[in-house]
Amino acid sequence: MTHDTDQDTSQPTDLAARLAWLEDLEAIRTLKHRYLQAADGKDMETFRASFVEDAVCDYGPLGRFEGREALVEMFAAVALKRAEDGSYAVWDMHHAGHPVITVDGDEATGTWSLRFRQVDTVGRSETVSGIAYDDTYRRVDGEWRIATSAVRMLWGMVRPLPDDALVMGGIE
Repeated sequence: MTHDTDQDTSQPTDLAARLAWLEDLEAIRTLKHRYLQAADGKDMETFRASFVEDAVCDYGPLGRFEGREALVEMFAAVALKRAEDGSYAVWDMHHAGHPVITVDGDEATGTWSLRFRQVDTVGRSETVSGIAYDDTYRRVDGEWRIATSAVRMLWGMVRPLPDDALVMGGIE
């Protein structure tokens, strides 16, 4: 019995090259997850370390940012903003999956599906969105970093928080 199959020609065939390719894929997945955890955990240093110096990110409705420091300033202004009582104004939750990653030497591309949830304690609203990320990555000094990222909103829903909703955050 014979089967016609399409062979994925993007995968290296030699064992050492295949192992290096798998290590690159895992390093990029870990980078993306670390970046998202930094956003949720309000960890500015890990957020900063996720990007190359000349990174360019288009976060859709949030805006386009050029350069790592511009991204860090946006992160501080949005994620680290405080409410009048001193608590954080917004709480985010990013869940990414379904990555399709292609590695070409020291550069790579990746697309991700994201389920995003945000609670705005000042505006008293909850946002839930389906988002697609289109990223490029660059290996710098042996470490993978995000070079570009573009957000595509697939759908979104914003609803008011009920008057009796109590939002509790564990990060301070």
